[in-house]
Order: sequence, then C-alpha cells, then structure tokens
Amino acid sequence: MIDTADGEDSDMGAAEDGEVVRRGYEAFIAGDLATLGELFADDAVWSVPGTGVLSGMKRGRDAVLAYFGELGSRSRGSLRVTVQDIVGGEKHTVGIHHSHADIDGRTYDQVTVVVFALRDGKVIEAKEFFEDQTKSDEFWG
Repeated sequence: MIDTADGEDSDMGAAEDGEVVRRGYEAFIAGDLATLGELFADDAVWSVPGTGVLSGMKRGRDAVLAYFGELGSRSRGSLRVTVQDIVGGEKHTVGIHHSHADIDGRTYDQVTVVVFALRDGKVIEAKEFFEDQTKSDEFWG
C-alpha cells in the first residue's frame, strides 16, 4: 500500500485523480516531458521493483523524468505504451498498461500496473508492478 507523505487524503476525488493519471499517460506516450513535469510534485517518488539497472527509487520530479527519458533511450525510441484501464479509489489511482519495445531482436511485451498516490492534483508517489519481473530486468538491463 502506498502511504502519502502526510497521511492525509487528497482533496480531489477519484475522478479528478484519474484524469491527472490519464493526462500523464497521454503526455508520456506523446513524449511531452513539459506536461509530465507539471503533473508531478517536486518531491515525487517513483519506485521500480527488481534488480535491473532501472530498478530502485527515483526521488524528486527531475529523477522521475530522467527515468522516463532512460526508458526512451534504452528502447531506442521503440517503447510503445497502450493504456488498458485507469481505476480510481479514495486513496489511490491504478493505471494498467501494455508496454512493447524491440531492441536488437529482443522484444519487451508486458502488462504493467502502476499504483499512484496524488495530492493537490499532482502525483506524489508511484509504484510499478511488472507482469514478469525477471523478463523486465533482463530486457532493460
């Protein structure tokens, strides 16, 4: 479970938080880092599981955006994300997406779940969960 930094619920509702996450996906897919930057709090934290080179905590908006850039560069621009669903609750918004990339004859083809916590209309925390963690570590590593 993601716990917000201050332990308080966002003053925005599930629909509004879901729209922020949807805008984030749209910006990511379009490569619009300026819009992505507006959607993350300065102290946002993004958690990537596993033992691969991209695993670990990305602390701060700049580190999160750098991680997104790394996905693009490591995939040589081939990464394609398709949103399958965005589900909002009282404390969390969940994004479910399919990722596909091809590099040097290797293919990345997985469903990923990202659990977001928002405060005041901005993402403060996100945790990724991959369909197959080992394959993710191997592909990006």
